[in-house]
Amino acid sequence: MYKKTFHGGAHPQGGKQLARDIPFRTWLPKQDLVFHLNQHIGKPAKPVVQKGDAVLAGQVIAEADGFVSANVVCSCSGRVKAVEKRRNVLGTTDLSIVVENDGQYTLADGIGEETDYTALSGKEILDRIKAAGIVGLGGAGFPTHVKLAPKKPEEIRYVIANGAECEPYICCDDQLMRTFPEEIVGGMKVMLSLFPAAEGVILIEENKPEAIAAMERACSGEPNIRVHRVKAKYPQGSERSVMSVVAGKHIRLGMLPADVGCVVDNVATVRAVYRTVCKSEPLMERGFTVSGDGVETPCNLMVKIGTCFEEMLEAAGGFKGGEEPEKLLCGGPMMGFAMADLEAAVCKNNNALTVLRKDPVAEAHRQMTSCLRCGRCNQACPLGLTPQMMSVAAQRGDYERYEKKLYGLECVACGTCTFVCPAKRPLMQLFKQTKAEIMAAKRK
Repeated sequence: MYKKTFHGGAHPQGGKQLARDIPFRTWLPKQDLVFHLNQHIGKPAKPVVQKGDAVLAGQVIAEADGFVSANVVCSCSGRVKAVEKRRNVLGTTDLSIVVENDGQYTLADGIGEETDYTALSGKEILDRIKAAGIVGLGGAGFPTHVKLAPKKPEEIRYVIANGAECEPYICCDDQLMRTFPEEIVGGMKVMLSLFPAAEGVILIEENKPEAIAAMERACSGEPNIRVHRVKAKYPQGSERSVMSVVAGKHIRLGMLPADVGCVVDNVATVRAVYRTVCKSEPLMERGFTVSGDGVETPCNLMVKIGTCFEEMLEAAGGFKGGEEPEKLLCGGPMMGFAMADLEAAVCKNNNALTVLRKDPVAEAHRQMTSCLRCGRCNQACPLGLTPQMMSVAAQRGDYERYEKKLYGLECVACGTCTFVCPAKRPLMQLFKQTKAEIMAAKRK
């Protein structure tokens, strides 16, 4: 069941023209690299190196510490400078491994050896993916070896490579599909080998014609893999929106895509699977966009994981005109995190630095009025929720109604309601805070 679009949604100004046609450029870090041990959903990784140890590119420096966890792999050669807490993109701190980069990028043994995936068992494929530390590179950071090991693999009907990239300004997945289409198809073939009844679908929004053409050429001759074009609309990249247009399936809170016969991974994750299984290359780098009206030269980079955000700004020529911007975002303007500075390091699931000369949140706060009862937020919500009523319940502290009657915990914090609100109400921020308070109470 293929559809062109999903319920609700919005059309924010894309800003894609700033970087969409800029080819990838490799950026080699100049400073120390910082590897946060909590750069995935689940339990943080456990360090297996200590201060003073020599390390190589491709070496595991922290091991998964539990079922839902992921290895951390060094992306350079050098020496461990410290194992200490460092600040992350959220402004909090977590345990990190700091490596003094020797600039040589000497590889660990076995990196780059070619392997025929058809000669591997399913367990061997999953073991390679786990060892490589691959997680969802679209933002969620869910460990990929866990996602690819559902309880009933024979019931998976769709393996979906998500190339929607609907967030404004960000273009690295677009460039990835243009530059490495064969590797993405290769990763899809590896993943399909784990699911005998599944079809491979590569989902791309129609505003990426070059990526569509490249992926269709790469898919020609592959009877079980197809490209599915969808309308450009935010938040098409949401996992739920993807499943809606490909499989006509909807999941409830607490369910996983596998529960409705789907496996969904970002196209960058699918390529990483290929590089790991077929080229013996663990996750050491990723595509990254530096864009916005506040940078001198927007660009798309291949960046080593652990590189400081300050260097990403340097790669884009610094602030435009040397003027300090009002807003720095890790990610895009809809779901990205505001950053006080650029001290943090790039993690596996960070795909962009967006620099805006003006702060749209501050401007919205100046224009904010009482709710107009227009209902636009209800119409735009891709999950069919009622943000107008949810906001009233949240503000009153009526968390039982918020959760049980209005299904507020289903909110994925996409920000569509906030974007369309003519009263400039900070709905998404309110819902994120409310969900956090409800979940904290449940844990107690």
